[in-house]
Amino acid sequence: MAVNLSVPVASELKPISGLELGYAKASIKKENRKDLLVMRLAPSATVSGVFTRNRFCAAPVRICKTNLEKTHAAGKNIRALMVNTGNANAGTGEAGYQDAVKTSTALAELLDCDPGQILPFSTGVILEPLPVDKILAGLPKAVADLKEDNWLNAAEAIMTTDTIPKAASRTVVIDGKTVTVTGMCKGSGMIKPNMATMLGFIATDARIPQDVLDVMLKSAVDKSFNCITVDGDTSTNDSLILMATGKVDIGISGIYSGHYREMLDVITDLAQELAQKIIRDGEGASKFITILVEEGKSEDECRQIAYSVAQSPLVKTAFFASDPNLGRILAAIGYAGIEDLDIEKLNLYLDDVWVARNGGRNPDYREEDGQRVMKKSEILVRITLARGKASSTVWTCDLSHDYVSINADYRT
Repeated sequence: MAVNLSVPVASELKPISGLELGYAKASIKKENRKDLLVMRLAPSATVSGVFTRNRFCAAPVRICKTNLEKTHAAGKNIRALMVNTGNANAGTGEAGYQDAVKTSTALAELLDCDPGQILPFSTGVILEPLPVDKILAGLPKAVADLKEDNWLNAAEAIMTTDTIPKAASRTVVIDGKTVTVTGMCKGSGMIKPNMATMLGFIATDARIPQDVLDVMLKSAVDKSFNCITVDGDTSTNDSLILMATGKVDIGISGIYSGHYREMLDVITDLAQELAQKIIRDGEGASKFITILVEEGKSEDECRQIAYSVAQSPLVKTAFFASDPNLGRILAAIGYAGIEDLDIEKLNLYLDDVWVARNGGRNPDYREEDGQRVMKKSEILVRITLARGKASSTVWTCDLSHDYVSINADYRT
């Protein structure tokens, strides 16, 4: 059961002028399930992407990176995205690469564009051949379904072990013009992004030049999808795409132009909501946990400590059981790899409860107070280092029996 998370309302997911979405039930892994998605972009759209750093990256990831680089170099634009669930097309070698080329070529023919203007995405089971024939049969149905107000169906079509679809919208008035940003993502397990998340797609109708969009995406990612972990596993298929259809001109010409920061803040805010939805729907999650590390020398060291705590199986299982065995947090801080950390200056708080003071147990701390906090569904762990002014936040969840059950039987 997702932690304080509900199914988005279709009418609240704002359409983006210049972007159409269509789905099909292609029976890639299961019958009668939305599992194939096509997104068609206006010719004016700019597209930026960040991808997994896993060396065993999937075939579609390799093609996406190549197609983005080549289209940008040639002064062309990406015209469509294609997503299948049920099969990751990872660990499939040259055959898997050619399968992704075949499906991209088929979609390009349907949309009358070049195959290099297609970005393919896959998610699901690794090390299994892509069912190309099913995808080829489903593509005409997905294209026939293309429409701008189709975000909820699209969010459902990219799910795997997610229990609910994840999508959200923002609108903002900039220079007297209404700008819309809508995004969706999927991800529930194998989550520790090293750039993004399992799959994420964010679109705006603003006009944003390609070089500006690239900078904007990397900035937004560092404060959102690069701040989450369910289980510490970085997927082979992680991809996050930011699209700007160019239908609303708000005068952004560079990163120092007047409305750049305003637009970046809106996109970052939406990206953070989507990233947190992944944690709230983490496989088997019953608690949403924020790890805040403050007073560090740098953001990097703060994030390093936060991730060490967030990924500790002992810490995560203690939270699941509401067991205030909080020395586990101190141990995770200690092995985070900050060699010159002065533990005698460190303080640890659990919501409003001061647990550890100057590196030791706070004399006023009572275990029943710690347990009171740990029984909550949303918990803040705050760590102060007394080393500087930097801070960083990571969002995670607990580790439950259900996580083991889901991943012990994932392929069925």
